[in-house]
Amino acid sequence: MSFNIALTGLNASTEQLSSISHNIANVGTTGFKSSRMVFGSLYAQSQALGVGVMGMSQNFSRDGTQQKTGGALDLAISGGGFFVTRGPSGEQSYTRNGAFGTDKDNGLTGLGGHRLQGYPVDAQGQIQEGVVGDLKIASGNLPAKATDSIGLTINLDSHAKVPTVTPFDPANPASFNMVSSSEVLDSQGNTHAVSQFFVKTGTNGWTAYYQADNAIIGAPQPLSFGTDGKLVSPTATVPISFAPAGVAPLAIAIDYTGSTQFGSPSAVNKNLVSGYAAGERTGAEIEQDGKLYATYSNGQKLLQGQLVLATFINTGGLQNQSGTRWSETGASGAPLFGTPGTGTFGALNAQALEGSNVEMTEQLVGLMEGQRNYQANSKVLSTYKELNQVLFNAI
Repeated sequence: MSFNIALTGLNASTEQLSSISHNIANVGTTGFKSSRMVFGSLYAQSQALGVGVMGMSQNFSRDGTQQKTGGALDLAISGGGFFVTRGPSGEQSYTRNGAFGTDKDNGLTGLGGHRLQGYPVDAQGQIQEGVVGDLKIASGNLPAKATDSIGLTINLDSHAKVPTVTPFDPANPASFNMVSSSEVLDSQGNTHAVSQFFVKTGTNGWTAYYQADNAIIGAPQPLSFGTDGKLVSPTATVPISFAPAGVAPLAIAIDYTGSTQFGSPSAVNKNLVSGYAAGERTGAEIEQDGKLYATYSNGQKLLQGQLVLATFINTGGLQNQSGTRWSETGASGAPLFGTPGTGTFGALNAQALEGSNVEMTEQLVGLMEGQRNYQANSKVLSTYKELNQVLFNAI
């Protein structure tokens, strides 16, 4: 019986050394989680039978060290959760390895061509929450978007005098008190100059005139201010429009919200113009909340989707797969999906990767313990052999 018990000890020590060597071999593997063998004593009723391997326990509670890589699509999770990926055959798996790139179809992929999963966007660019699918980056250039709004916040000097030169003439500075110019874009991305001329008409009263491409457009717009110097009217946006040759007409809403009439020099505090020129795609970026954007040479970003993370009631029940991935089992339970930084889901760190959580010192100590255990069980076998030899010699 001692011989068989010692054999179970040898087998257990071998399994322990295998687990440790697997950890050491993966000390540099991105997103790897260390594991250890779980042992339990064996009995037949009250008869001791040695030790058996009860299973393997993985350490999901400790994150690996994160390192900045500079890769636009490299991601690391700080906290709980797994990236969700779908393999070439449609199988779903989970990983902490955030080294992603793009394939020939502009899909985000990890090791082995497994595609990153998330919420896609509809035709209007709105995220479709609850619909999990492959994340892709739009190909091609971004067409120009015509200007449709100007947000102008100004201060008009309350000390200004009513011009003595009338009527208003944009070519004569003596007929107006202030001018503000904005560069707007048409449907082809061409630029046009839109100027707003402000003429004081009386106490707390002004009139704005509009000019586009050196031609007067629209009707004069009265502006009035209260005794506190704050804008009283207009309260709604002011529409202006003009039609440059060869492009779609421009319809622009001007918002004067926040404008004032104080006793200080007239000045423009904000001149926010919408629209942008056409741009070539330069790459992609992912923010901390998992939102994926295509980036363009004109400085614009276009939302492409939002990646999701998965958690499990029992992460210890996940099944290991090659490529530092895991798959769900009946013991792990079904995955729970959510976006990064919400609830129990960790936040994302862009341009970084999570290293292995293997502690080398801990593994080397375990290696010495495993070696000691193996030697001790081997000594039991040799001692049992010697006792048997003594017994045979005595007969």
